[in-house]
Amino acid sequence: MSADGYCEPKSTEISRFWRRLITNILYFGTIVVCVFFFLLPLLWMFLNALKTPLQIVELPPRIFNFTPTMENFENVFNSQNFLQYIYNSLIIAGGSSLLGLILGLPAAFSIAQYRQKKLAVFILISRMVPGITFLLPLFIMFRFFRMVDTYTSLILSHLLVGLPFIVWVMVPFFESIPKDLIDAARVDGCNIFSTFIRIILPISMPGVVTGGILSFIFSWNNFMFSIVLASNRTKTVPVAIFNFIAYAQIDWGGLMAAAVTITLPVLVITILTQKYVIRGLTAGAVKG
Repeated sequence: MSADGYCEPKSTEISRFWRRLITNILYFGTIVVCVFFFLLPLLWMFLNALKTPLQIVELPPRIFNFTPTMENFENVFNSQNFLQYIYNSLIIAGGSSLLGLILGLPAAFSIAQYRQKKLAVFILISRMVPGITFLLPLFIMFRFFRMVDTYTSLILSHLLVGLPFIVWVMVPFFESIPKDLIDAARVDGCNIFSTFIRIILPISMPGVVTGGILSFIFSWNNFMFSIVLASNRTKTVPVAIFNFIAYAQIDWGGLMAAAVTITLPVLVITILTQKYVIRGLTAGAVKG
């Protein structure tokens, strides 16, 4: 029965039921298909990392009916010294993210507090410009100062990716903070620096965590700057993948094992911090 006392026909209720059922089936079916196509390459990569070279190229391919082997992972960590490359990537990605937060958080707060739209647009443009545009000038500058193949040069170059992202993640977050809170801190005797450190940052931690994590992931996956500015001493994991590619052949097993090694830390970080990332990305959506 409807709100005005009119009884709806039974056929109408049945049609609504079928519409809702079909809508739910299409909705969840779309999710399943998207998740399948997203996870399929990861599953295929993991399975091939556990196969021998002959099993990898075998047709038709074996999905689960094979005996797993750890030889590829042993080759990655013993023969290719991948632990050193992981250490290099951790130093560079961590240093770049930390320096990006130190520089980006005050910049984002200044843009939000003083409405510096021109500075915000300039930072956005620097992010939109292809990174290869900066590559040659950076290489010439770092070679002049003898900084090629150093952690410092790679950390500074990765800031071109992480710093603008941190600023643009934090600007709407800082804009959502009530002005009355800042004014109350100023009345209590806090200067702008003390207000930022003692008041703004503690309530902005979800955004700070989000910017730091995503900046770390972007730096971890960065390939272009590392292949030019790094050498054997500071080579990162994306560049170290080339160790498994030779002129005459490709070590598919070692390549897949190395790819799993590179992807696993990022997946673990994403799974453990997903709620903070979602909270940080959505916190600035509502002002007041």
